[in-house]
This record gives sequence, C-alpha cells and structure tokens, in this order.
Amino acid sequence: MDLKLTPSTDPLMVYRYRDGLYAADLLGCAIIFLDLLTWLKDRPSTKGEICSHFGIAERPTDVMLTLFVAMGLLRREGETIHLNDVAGEHLTASSQWYLGPYYASLKERPVCKDFLQVLKTDKPANWGSFKSEKDWARAMEDEAFAQSFTAAMDCRGVYLGQAAAKKLDCGGCKRLLDIAGGSGIYACSMVAHHPHLSASVFEKPPVDQVAARAIEQRGFTQKVSVIAGNMFTEDLPSGYDIHFISNVLHDWNEPTVRKLLAKSAKSLEADGMLVIHDVHINEDKTGPLPNASYSALLMHSTEGKCYSLSELYPMLRELGFTKLQMIETAADRSIVTARK
Repeated sequence: MDLKLTPSTDPLMVYRYRDGLYAADLLGCAIIFLDLLTWLKDRPSTKGEICSHFGIAERPTDVMLTLFVAMGLLRREGETIHLNDVAGEHLTASSQWYLGPYYASLKERPVCKDFLQVLKTDKPANWGSFKSEKDWARAMEDEAFAQSFTAAMDCRGVYLGQAAAKKLDCGGCKRLLDIAGGSGIYACSMVAHHPHLSASVFEKPPVDQVAARAIEQRGFTQKVSVIAGNMFTEDLPSGYDIHFISNVLHDWNEPTVRKLLAKSAKSLEADGMLVIHDVHINEDKTGPLPNASYSALLMHSTEGKCYSLSELYPMLRELGFTKLQMIETAADRSIVTARK
C-alpha cells in the first residue's frame, strides 16, 4: 500500500454525511421527548439547571447543548443558555409556527429513542442501536467484531493518517508509540512520511493480532511493531519520544481521559511530544457544526464525546505539558500537540 498516494478529490462531504448522521435524531429527541426549547423560552438556564429540571446527565447534556448552539438554535451568554429567534419561532409550543408535531412522526426512530435513555442514564446505547450487540468496549473483545470495526477505522485512516502526518513536525524525534492504534494505519502513515521514525502500536488483544496482520500486509513490519497491552490497567511502554493518540479520547468520559493523559505524561520521554488526533470542539464550545454533530454520534454509542480545546488544554497543563497547539488536518479533524 502506497501511504504517500493522496486522492484526487476531497471526501469532506462524504465524511460529514456519515459523521453527522445522528445529529437530527438528537434534535428530534429534545423536541419530542423533552420539549426543551419550549421550556427554555422563558427560562434561560445554565447547563446544571437544565440537567436538574429534566433529570438528565451532564455529559450528554453538554453534547446536546453544544450541538444546538452550533446549529444556531441556542446561544451562550456566560454560563447561561438562551433561545435564539429561529428556535423561538419554530420550536416552541406557544408559537403559531411550531414544528413540534412535524418532528413527532420521528419518535419511533431507534436512535431518537436511544438518545432519551443516554441523556437520562449517561450510559451509551448499544453499537448502532443493535439490541443484541454488547456495548462498544466489550464488543471489541470479540474477534469478529474487532476485525470489522478495525477495518472500518482503517479505511478512513488511509486518508486521515496521511493528512495528520503531513502536518506534523517530527524533527528531533525517533520513536513513536501509537496508543490504542487499531490496525496500525496511523503508525504506518507516520513512518511513511517521516522515514527517520520507527513506531510501535500498543493494542489490547485481539486487536493486536488484527494490527499485526494489517501491518504485514502493508509491508511495514521493518518499521512498525506491535505491543500487546491494556492502556487502562498497564503503564505505557517507555522509551518513546512521540505518543500518538488518534480517535481514542473521544470514546471515553473525562475521568478516563485524564487517566490516559496522565499515563502519557508519566512514560513519555523528556521533551517528548504528545499528539492527539481527533475531532475537536472550539474553545468557546460554539462548534464547528460538523464537529458538534459528530459528537452526538459519539455520545450515543460511547462513553465519550468530542472534547473542546477549553477542556483539553487545562488537563494537559495540569499534567505539566507545555507548548500546546492545535493544527487542522483534514475532514474536520485536527491534531493537538503538547510537549512534556
């Protein structure tokens, strides 16, 4: 596989259609089951007040409010959430232009119903709303599911991995650890674009074997190795001056993200670089809309969300990381870099 070959067309809209698929269901849930916007019309409220009134959890509520702000339905004034005019006219029950009944026909959509439970319990729905499916993290312990899921992430990584590698300055670094690196596509992309690097993929079984086969098929076994391990229960391997974490943090809640970042701070070489490749929300949590839409999908099916820079940066600084920077890459993705 030629990991320096780029497509002749831009797949941005193809990514956005897939990544934003659940955003409309989250809006439908808020209108149909909560009537949130009607309630907010005369009650500008903080996130905490909204959670308390509706009996819903902080993480999914944060995702929902960020999405509606990015959609232009709500606005933030400090910590208080206010209704914007379009929502006031078309999404509140007292208005003659109220569209609630129009949305009501969607109430039996599985994802729309899932969102109400996620909001109330803060527990992710089954992957893809399949009722026979395990939760995502346990499902990855099944080899067949791990193989199919990793293949899905691998195909996007062929494009996204190159975009990240091209934007990253790896001068002075020699060894990269791809933490929870899936198929190893990002590690392979990094060494393809930075030949002075060698890399290791740190993955939990059975995904480690999926990664090993994929790396061999691409012809990168001389530069990319696989280390079997559990990032939650074990220390990260030492001796690496780049830690690369791609599309991982968004699967986990904030305490878990803090734990993973602390493990990186502990094992990364002095003056080493942490690279977080993901979809990020801006500092004031107003969008961008495609990123906020993708966060709705993650909130539905995982324990996480798309983290904002105003959430990530303080965590990194508390752990002693400096020189924080965000660089856009491709398809609404970006890399946040930090030095130990």
